[in-house]
Amino acid sequence: MNEFPEPIVVISKCIEFEFCRWNGMIIKSPFITLLKSYVGFRPVCAEVGIGLGVPRDPVRLIIENTELKMIQPSTGRNLTLKMINFSEEYFNSLGSVDGFILKSKSPSCGLFQTKHYSGTLKGSHVIKKGSGLFGGAVMKNFPNKAIETERRLTNFRIREHWLIKLYTITGFRQVKESHSMNELIKFHTKNKLLFMAYNQESMRVLGRIAANPQKKDFDHIIEKYEQKFLELIKNPPDYTSNINVLMHALGFFKKKLSQEEKAFFLDELEKYRVGWVPLFILLNLLKSWIARFDETYLKNQTFFNPYPEELMNFDLKDSWRGRSYWE
Repeated sequence: MNEFPEPIVVISKCIEFEFCRWNGMIIKSPFITLLKSYVGFRPVCAEVGIGLGVPRDPVRLIIENTELKMIQPSTGRNLTLKMINFSEEYFNSLGSVDGFILKSKSPSCGLFQTKHYSGTLKGSHVIKKGSGLFGGAVMKNFPNKAIETERRLTNFRIREHWLIKLYTITGFRQVKESHSMNELIKFHTKNKLLFMAYNQESMRVLGRIAANPQKKDFDHIIEKYEQKFLELIKNPPDYTSNINVLMHALGFFKKKLSQEEKAFFLDELEKYRVGWVPLFILLNLLKSWIARFDETYLKNQTFFNPYPEELMNFDLKDSWRGRSYWE
């Protein structure tokens, strides 16, 4: 139903690109292998970037007088400033980017679960877990991009939200680059149901901004739209919001479906409500009717195809409801 733009994604080079981990190994990821055909990857190894070799003695993060430092225990080298400077220089040279996939738990690239130690000796204990130096700088400098670790992306719920966010951000980047109000209106129109699932009132606000009744210049409108848009897609919609959108879409077919078809859909919707079936079961039902009745408006809605369906590699043991990973 949709043609998809190519996102630009920075990735830790040790994930399926190069044998550059501290021990000379590479991280295998079937999802990243699949993603290579759809994404413009920009691999980077921050530790090699600051002059460390492959293989190399490992580094660790220590907290000293409330200050986070990157130390190489075997040599005693303090690499903190090198990593800070590398990160700044790399970001300044990066150009357009839509997302990041970084190595989980890495003292350089980690985002959430990197160990912060009390010291460099073997007896040192973990004080807390947080980001690596490079990963923390990514989150500080690119807070609104689609950012995840390769390990968290093995979870279907997280991967789905990351993909939706990535492709929507990419589409918006293309609108900004076009400097065209018509392209902004097209972007908003095709994303209306997707935005409705995230927040119905925010979707309406975005619509009013895009309508631009006061005929303000593009730069002014796109800045206002972007601020609200990024706030909208920060966290994924809950299942009740998805149900509202599904019922809204069903309304397009209320005079075209048999009573049995509508009853079957509502029965499947109840199964989704209680967590027995994933969202794409309902989406596929609606997509079959979109094709059958040639419903043009719904056919062009990204809610039904927010990213290439080949990337929807779903394992039944994954959770499609589960706890919130974004609070």
